[in-house]
Amino acid sequence: MKQSEALSILRTGANVFLTGEPGSGKTHVINEYAAYLREHEVEPAVTASTGIAATHIGGFTIHSWSGIGIKRKLEKHDLAGIAANRRIVKRVANASVLIIDEISMLQPETLNMVDAVCRKIKGSSVRESSLLPFGGMQVILVGDFFQLPPIINNYPSNDEQLSLAKNNARFCYDSAAWQKAEPVVCYLSEQYRQDDVAFLSMLSAIRRNGFSEEHLCHIQTRKINHSDNLSGIPKLFSHNVDVDRVNGEMLANLSGKQWMFSMISQGAEALTASLKKGCLSPEKLCLKIGAEVMFTKNSPSGRFVNGTLGVVEDFDQTSGYPVVRTKNGKRIEVEPMDWNIEENFKIRATITQLPLRLAWAITVHKSQGMTLDEAVMDLSGVFEYGQGYVALSRVRKLSGLHVLGWNERAFLVHPEIAAKDKDFRFASAQAAALFSKMAEKELKIKHDKFITACGGTLKIISDRQKGLLRRNGKINTYEQTLAFWRNGKNTMEISNERGLKESTILNHIEKLIQRGAIDSKDFPRLLTPALKREKGKIQAAFRELGRERLGPIYEKFGGKYSYDDLRIARMTLAQE
Repeated sequence: MKQSEALSILRTGANVFLTGEPGSGKTHVINEYAAYLREHEVEPAVTASTGIAATHIGGFTIHSWSGIGIKRKLEKHDLAGIAANRRIVKRVANASVLIIDEISMLQPETLNMVDAVCRKIKGSSVRESSLLPFGGMQVILVGDFFQLPPIINNYPSNDEQLSLAKNNARFCYDSAAWQKAEPVVCYLSEQYRQDDVAFLSMLSAIRRNGFSEEHLCHIQTRKINHSDNLSGIPKLFSHNVDVDRVNGEMLANLSGKQWMFSMISQGAEALTASLKKGCLSPEKLCLKIGAEVMFTKNSPSGRFVNGTLGVVEDFDQTSGYPVVRTKNGKRIEVEPMDWNIEENFKIRATITQLPLRLAWAITVHKSQGMTLDEAVMDLSGVFEYGQGYVALSRVRKLSGLHVLGWNERAFLVHPEIAAKDKDFRFASAQAAALFSKMAEKELKIKHDKFITACGGTLKIISDRQKGLLRRNGKINTYEQTLAFWRNGKNTMEISNERGLKESTILNHIEKLIQRGAIDSKDFPRLLTPALKREKGKIQAAFRELGRERLGPIYEKFGGKYSYDDLRIARMTLAQE
């Protein structure tokens, strides 16, 4: 199925299982659909099964969003407790579309619990909703079951009990919630990552559990030894301990000054903790000239993507930011970027850090979702079905593979998944055939009808307009500040006009910047002439001492700069 066909099906409001091989564009389709909904004033609930995946897509883990947390099962009193939580109730009640990414890593019972929560909360206001899957929401399940499966912990030690537990449903498609939702299967068939026909054929063979001697011969041509010195190419390992060891040793071997960049967080602690856990950039990023790094986020301007490799070749003398030379020769001064959790058109939590991590080594698990030109991998420690396949499918072509070793499980996928994949492909072909028979006008009617049912508008709403929507007919305090700002007033003038402290106005400005309501070209208006002259010194101090606290910067300069001046310098540092 083509991406355009999947998008058209999604827009009808049908429940959907969106799947496809790595590089087929699943994330792109979801981003396009989410943007479409937001243009029509419908905010989707964007979630994922893991913290890393949730951070990638700017959403919650499904466990956090639904309020189930780490529970393995829901008793009646658990469900009642969740239904009494105002924030969870508001979140679920307001949602018309629920997206769950990396569905392959979600246990069946977890999906059942999410379904129970949605039906309980939705059913409290509309009784019929308690009888509908997920309370009547459109549910979109995204993922590839050939990727890493859910981790099942705490099996009983008794062998018989262990056998019984393993024979229970392990994959989400066996859950009662999945079967009741009856999702339309959209199996994306186009390939946007791998550009090597032979390599793509080998990956497809692994998906069928048809890895042959011919394919092994291809792998053997990419065999390297531990003594081979392959600089500038990340190594993929199965275990964190190997990654930490390699990165630590390689950084220590570099001479020169070590620079440390600290993450800044804003928002509720539980939400920022979730963002930090899922962010591939560490809270404390230590770099030196010569450090091999990997970008951990896509650049809005297209300068780099998640997985772009490079080497730190300098640090800017004014800002202190690292200058990275990418593998294709591009020179980039790397500036901090934000990872957000958004809900109901609002940013609930933000972490800010350089979109970099050390790249001598990375785990296979954390490589999911990345596209690499090259990778060194040791598949001799593979312990789970699909782990080898995930590692192999990170790279674009066979020549980008450098394999230290492998074991028998490295080229195997779960036999049940290989069989189920045939069913998914067949179901997707049927869906494509069915929807292709619909006239364009009929589809448009279905699309519009769903937007209307969600309480959206058929008129397209811009991002800037969405950030300024009036609430309950009253302009909120941020919008009032923004109105003065757009009339060309500075923070002191706005403070006088509104009768509020300038520090309060600065807080408003900071929030409006996060929402994208204030353009970066207007940032200079925050700076007094004196602060413009001194900004470089202050920003260098932030680079040296970290950006979480203003106190150390204030003390470093002996109180020369006010806390408001320091906040402004930090604000422009993080955003410009």
